[in-house]
Amino acid sequence: MTDTTRTFTGRTRRSIRGRHVRRRAFTILELLIVIGILLAIGGIVLVNLIGVQEESEVGVTKVQMQGIADQLDAFRLTMKRFPTEDEGIAVLWSSSNLEDEEEAGNWRQFMPKPVPNDQWGNAWVYRNPSDLEGQPYDLISIGPDGEEDTEDDLSIHDGILDEDGELRDDFSDFATSSDGAG
Repeated sequence: MTDTTRTFTGRTRRSIRGRHVRRRAFTILELLIVIGILLAIGGIVLVNLIGVQEESEVGVTKVQMQGIADQLDAFRLTMKRFPTEDEGIAVLWSSSNLEDEEEAGNWRQFMPKPVPNDQWGNAWVYRNPSDLEGQPYDLISIGPDGEEDTEDDLSIHDGILDEDGELRDDFSDFATSSDGAG
């Protein structure tokens, strides 16, 4: 029991049991406001997710560095030395990188899966001897920018260095002197 009548403005009114119901759609302005709000919410969520992803990549890289450092220590215990800079960390998963073939009998696979690159696809920087006095080697991820010696670099020594890159005072007792007496 619906009657449809036209008004003088051309809009349709429906009469349901004596009541007039006017159908009205959303205006363009209302739709733009809703779309704007949704985009703003989406932007906030996206910014937060990007920050979380960057933090997780840094965390994974630190864990990988610690795992490599643990295997470098295992290499030292087995081979009675740390890998040379020419051998690099690849010697942890491949004996073909050993400089002295006579040591191949003592070698074992220290890492079952090669990890030649960090989370950003950059090769690890391994230095032996270390640039830091008292440390046997350096292990560095050059970070997401792919450039060495920038703010985003991660080092295995980050926890023991101060803002200037010097050994923190509370770790200076563990540094060995260059004359081998300490």
